[in-house]
Amino acid sequence: MKNIYSRRDFVRAGALVGAGCAAPSDVFALAQELRSADEASPIHLGIASYTFRNFNRAQMIGFMKQLHVLALNAKDVKDHLPTDPQQEAAALADYAAAGVRLHAAGTIYFAKDEDADIRSKFEYCKRAGISVIVAGDPAPETLPRIEKFVKEYDIRFAIHNHGPEDKLWHSPLDVLKVVKSMDPRIGCCIDVGHTARAGTDVVQAIREAGRRLFNVHMKDLTNFQSKESQVAVGEGIMPVRGIFEALVSMKYKGFVDLEYEIHADEPMPGVISSFAYMRGVLAGLGSASRD
Repeated sequence: MKNIYSRRDFVRAGALVGAGCAAPSDVFALAQELRSADEASPIHLGIASYTFRNFNRAQMIGFMKQLHVLALNAKDVKDHLPTDPQQEAAALADYAAAGVRLHAAGTIYFAKDEDADIRSKFEYCKRAGISVIVAGDPAPETLPRIEKFVKEYDIRFAIHNHGPEDKLWHSPLDVLKVVKSMDPRIGCCIDVGHTARAGTDVVQAIREAGRRLFNVHMKDLTNFQSKESQVAVGEGIMPVRGIFEALVSMKYKGFVDLEYEIHADEPMPGVISSFAYMRGVLAGLGSASRD
């Protein structure tokens, strides 16, 4: 079918969807129209499986096909990516059959400063062919031990910041201070919502992370002081365009994964709206660069 939208139309349509000005059926149709923008986009979009934490693997794969998003940041929740090797193998077979590509896993927590525990988690990701571990709350004193496994497995280690509540990593800037002299495969997963709530300029944090930025968790908020103010991307005050502009300018090669943490029993309307908005913004950036 011929695409009747220009790139500027993508931006306007995406903005309308993000503002809640379209019915769910229209949002889904628009998401289908916008999927072609992904191929030309300099930014790779994916989804965090935690978004579908109340749904099993088969249901999640169905949702991903509806979204035309086959890039997954998987988590050991439900049966998405079990840590048991046999169960993991079954999950990987299902993903391969569906054309789903796993590019990251997490959040994975590193609570023990022990070789056996750390190795088991690197083996888990190695079996899945995953190149980025999204890590939650590794203690700074554990990082030298983890660094040995990063070198051995050649898997990037992206420390996820969790905002004001996080005892260790409020902001990506906290991560950068600690890892600046370590192996270049140790860096950040920037969660834009938690970063904003920590009082950090998200766009500036992305620029400062530079080549140590391995993954981005995308979400939106209507109030940077409230974790509970999350909305679909485009409905809040997150500087989405500025985030994408910064990523494009630094030639970011990783994924921007939507992590939609609200409406867990019925996430698809907000997820569809979020992807439509992000695709619209990215299409607009492509148009501007050509203009």
